[in-house]
Amino acid sequence: MNDSSIFALSSGAGRAGVAVFRLSGPLTGPAVEALTGKSLPQARKAVRCRLSWQNDLIDDGLLLWFPAPASFTGEDVAELQLHGGRAVAQALSQALLDLGLRPAEPGEFSRRAFGAGKLDLTQAEAIADLVDAETAAQRRQALRQMDGALSRLYEGWRERLLRIQAHLEAEIDFSDEDLPGGLADEAKARLQEMLSDMSAHLSDNHRGERLRDGLHIAILGAPNVGKSSLLNRIAGREAAIVSSHAGTTRDIIEVHLDLGGYPVVLADTAGLREAAEAIEAEGIRRAQAKADQADLKLVVFDAGQLPDLDPTALALVDGSALVLFNKCDQTAEVPKEVAGARTLALSAKTGQGLDSLLALLQERAADALEGSGSPALTRARHRAALQESVQSLTSALNAELPELAAEDVRLSLRALGRITGRVEVEEMLDVIFSEFCIGK
Repeated sequence: MNDSSIFALSSGAGRAGVAVFRLSGPLTGPAVEALTGKSLPQARKAVRCRLSWQNDLIDDGLLLWFPAPASFTGEDVAELQLHGGRAVAQALSQALLDLGLRPAEPGEFSRRAFGAGKLDLTQAEAIADLVDAETAAQRRQALRQMDGALSRLYEGWRERLLRIQAHLEAEIDFSDEDLPGGLADEAKARLQEMLSDMSAHLSDNHRGERLRDGLHIAILGAPNVGKSSLLNRIAGREAAIVSSHAGTTRDIIEVHLDLGGYPVVLADTAGLREAAEAIEAEGIRRAQAKADQADLKLVVFDAGQLPDLDPTALALVDGSALVLFNKCDQTAEVPKEVAGARTLALSAKTGQGLDSLLALLQERAADALEGSGSPALTRARHRAALQESVQSLTSALNAELPELAAEDVRLSLRALGRITGRVEVEEMLDVIFSEFCIGK
């Protein structure tokens, strides 16, 4: 239980139709009674209230009361729904300060919920992801994690490891007792099963992290093949400057898109050629680096120059590429395949072929970001902890003595516990919750 009491404008700053204030802590009840001049209302039932402080009417709104421990934070919690003007928010904030409450730090409500055992770290992180979700797929992933999908998976692994550790410890501490034979061998067999399960979970092509951050697609090709026009056509706005002058695009221009519910970051790059001067050369270097980093490459050729293909652009065509022949209105036919990659004819000028391209990009995004049904890793810290846990399990399998195997299993359990917060590391908690928005 925290001694301090906190409040926040959870609906965000600025003018709005409704402002929602959240209060949590031991002073919440007395503060509500002081502001309303009445006893606390029935729990979890919205009631109308008039809020006043020092004989000054603040507002007329709604109050919800959530007594401990049946609340989000496990403490006494109240929510006030008021009119969303700045003057109302300022007056109520000052009144709460006078009553001994303090403004909440980012993520402090969720951190208190974690401390009260209301949720674990993966669920707390899912709340932040849900607030930040911009597409349907991101929302679905966050809701699944918030519902405990990752928690249940890791808790199941933790229980299995605890049983394995118990068998190893029994082999060590009670070797002279009448125990079933082969406990250590059985433990090793179960460790191998655990290692297989965890390794398969890690081999997910980073789909959970990529869904949070977006699928990165780079548009690449020689100058004047229509890369910037294509970006603008897909984005539906003039995001990049279009010019017939070669070398117009010097830096990478990124556009964030929602393609069928999947987040995509589409990048226009400098035309690939021998640069005439230093600034263009740097743009080309960045374009090549973006090609190396992209999840999918759109390599664009000028259909009007067929059968010639720019060799620099052609060198970028591989299994992660889609070949686009732009300006298809200038030619009747294009190759169906280039260097083993699928091709598509389109015109960034007229929009011809754009629907087919968008459908194909959505299909590629779904293949890359949707999994087989198992919950996905969503953060780099999850992956790092699991990799450490797998490394310890590998050491346990190779240990010649049960004492050494038991210690490695303990280290594996500790790494696994850091994901859900069963192993408390204060510095790690500070980093995680500092990324939350105010009022969460």
